[in-house]
Formats: sequence, structure tokens, C-alpha cells
Amino acid sequence: MSPGDIHDPTSAAYKKARRKHYKSTRNRPVDAEWTPFRAAEKRYKARFPPPDLSDVLDLAAADPTRVEEIARGKWNGRADAVQCTEVPLKGGRTGIGYTFPGTPGLVLLPAFIRPSEQRRLVRWALSEQARHPNETNLDTHYVLPREGVWNQYAKNRSGEGDDTEVLPRATVQRTETISDDVTGTETSGPRKLISNEPASTANYVVLASTPKPPAPPSQTLRPVAISCLVPRLRWANIGWYYHWGTKQYDFTRGPGKIAPLVRDLCKGVVESIPWECVFGDSGDQAEGRGGSDWGEDEPDWMDWKETYEPDAGIVNFYQTKDTLMAHVDRSEISATSPLVSISLGCAAVFLIGGLTRDDPPTPILLRSGDVVVMSGPACRRAYHGVPRILEGTLPPHLEGGNDWDIYQEYLRATRINVNVRQVFPKGFDPAAVDISQRTYDMTS
Repeated sequence: MSPGDIHDPTSAAYKKARRKHYKSTRNRPVDAEWTPFRAAEKRYKARFPPPDLSDVLDLAAADPTRVEEIARGKWNGRADAVQCTEVPLKGGRTGIGYTFPGTPGLVLLPAFIRPSEQRRLVRWALSEQARHPNETNLDTHYVLPREGVWNQYAKNRSGEGDDTEVLPRATVQRTETISDDVTGTETSGPRKLISNEPASTANYVVLASTPKPPAPPSQTLRPVAISCLVPRLRWANIGWYYHWGTKQYDFTRGPGKIAPLVRDLCKGVVESIPWECVFGDSGDQAEGRGGSDWGEDEPDWMDWKETYEPDAGIVNFYQTKDTLMAHVDRSEISATSPLVSISLGCAAVFLIGGLTRDDPPTPILLRSGDVVVMSGPACRRAYHGVPRILEGTLPPHLEGGNDWDIYQEYLRATRINVNVRQVFPKGFDPAAVDISQRTYDMTS
């Protein structure tokens, strides 16, 4: 039974979703005080009835080359659902970008990544990035093979051994009697929400010297087959290491490496955008987008072709039931430079609002190959999230081909998001900071 059956009221899938909905909501209280952003999240993540996407911007609906992709997926937005403006791309890149009057600094590049490039990025994300020395969400709790969960899984699938068993890290640590000051102590109770202070050059020394102990491994896990861990992979770190416990970068670990494939691609994205059309340089545009919104800092978009240098990020691996709730990215010292977000695999609903959750968000349907760029002070500090991965939306160009069956099988229920940022503005040298003395040599 295909996932698209959920749209047919006579199908078994629809009736099953309806039964689960009635059972799960029978005694659920209604929260009448949802913010506009929270209300939108609830609407699009609802499993029953399937959300209506007629108010979601779907630029693929106006692209004749993506007709089969949309028809097969059965999830349809509208190309005119949200006000946006076309801008021509630079540097000999074909295609069109889109800016949004309601969100200065937001740029959407539909189908920017070619199908062959998408496949290369999928292979890179799973085979090359989600492995040692890059940390993943699984490393905290399991002792993973050095070649990574995916590569070991692929070996097993090809007949090189049985389904490998992975040991919980807590079990190994107890065996090796590693001290508590290394492993930490697991805490119980609900997860605590962390509200981190926006990073800047002014508070970098304090942020860099804040202790960032390793997260404690779960004490209750049992050994598990490698095939069971593959769908539990949620993220793999890129470049500077992001410490989830404090929502700050752990600069003591060093800068890490950025794969040339990703670095060059992101720099190409930034160089292809006509920033003068995004932020403007005259009249109301200059005052509203290039002036006061930038605070005490001067607008720097004119120099991004020379100053943009991606040095951190994360690869997110979403399963179709996963969500990313509303949040703000404020851990980078460079608070305005472009954040480049690449979508691969299944489509998703992306929401971006304003500086608070009280601002109604703009809904955008992102399909495989689409690129979103968040830039400038208003957009980089805007609340955004992904309330829904759309099942059954893997495009035809990610199906079939030599040595691709294992990737195709995985992608049928997965969205991969390559999210890349610039942590430090040009001219700021973290190596010149003396953390022990909490001083920064501005003349270096």
C-alpha cells in the first residue's frame, strides 16, 4: 500500500489514521493559547486529517520538469500561495531565485542542485560525513564502528558478515571502569529547554570558556543490530563542533574539516545570488533592509563574495515522523552571513516567521534539490522549523541505478538536510583569544 493512500478517504490507510487520531485525541485538552507559529506547526504535523497544503508555497508546481515528481507524491502546494519576487542568478548559473518581502534576507533557489549532484551529496552525507571523526547523535550512546553506521550496514547488506551488533557506550565504560568525571552522570526527568545567549564578538571569550561536559550515555540501552541503528541516525556534525547541551560551539575541539564538495557548493550558492536585489541599495529598501535592521554593525552583504567562508554545520537525517520545532539560530559569532540549507530526498514543509513566535510563519514546500538561504539580521534571527516530512515524495531521479538500491530504500522514508553556516566574521581570529585570561588581542 503506497503512502499516498492517506489522501483517499476510502483507503485502509486513511481509515487507520482516522482511528488512531480519534483514539489519541479523545481526552486531549485543547490549548486555546497557541502562538501563531505553534498553531501552524500543529496544523501541518497533524496525521489526520492530512493537512491541506493549498496555502503552502510550492514553486515546483510551476515547473513542467517536475510534474511527475509532484503527481507521484500526491502532496501539492501552490506556486502563487506566498508573495515572492523572482531574481536572476549570477555567475553563469541557470535558473531563478526568489526573495520574500515579508522576510528580508530569505532566498529560495528551487531545483538548484542537479540530480547527479543530489546523489553525490546523499552518498557523502551517509558514507563520508556520518562517521569518525565526525560526531553523530549515536556516538553519545553507542560504541560505533570507525567506518560509521551506514558503511558497516552496507557491508552487511552486501554479504560481508552478519548484521553487526553494536554495544551501548555505558556498558563498555562500566567494563573499563572509566571514572565518573569523564562519563558524567545521567539525569532523569523531562528534557530541559536551553535558551542560549546570542553569540557575538563581545561575548565570545565568555562563551568559549564556558564548560561543555560530554553528554552522559544512557544507562538502560542494550546491544542492538547495526540495521536497527540506521533509522535512528539523526545528525552528523560538520566543522566546528556544536554542543547541544549548551547550544554553543565547543571551540576547544578545533575547527574540524569541511568537505570540499560542500564548501565549494555553498560558496557557489552565495556567489550566484544577486545580493543587491535581496537587500537593495536605494530608497526604502536601503533604509529598511540595509540600514537600521543591521543594528550597530554595517551591512556586509556587499562583501559576501569575498568574506563568506562556511566553517560549521550539520547534516540532519529526518524520518517521515520526525519534526524540527520552532527555534532560532544564534550560536554563530557571524550573525548575518548566509546560512545555506540543502534539501535531499523526501519533501518537507518549512516554516519561517519573525523574531517571536507571535509572528505568523510563511509555509514553504521544499523538495529534493531545493536550496534555502537565510541571511541578514532579520532572517538569521527568525524563528523557523520543519513540522512535517511528506511521505511518498521521493523524486524519480533518486530511484534506480547501479549501486543505488540501498540508498533508494533508505530515502523512501527520509529527508536529508545539509545545513551549513559561517561561525566567525572575517577579521576575527579565534586563535588570538586567550581563554584563560579572557582577553582578545584586537590588533592581531
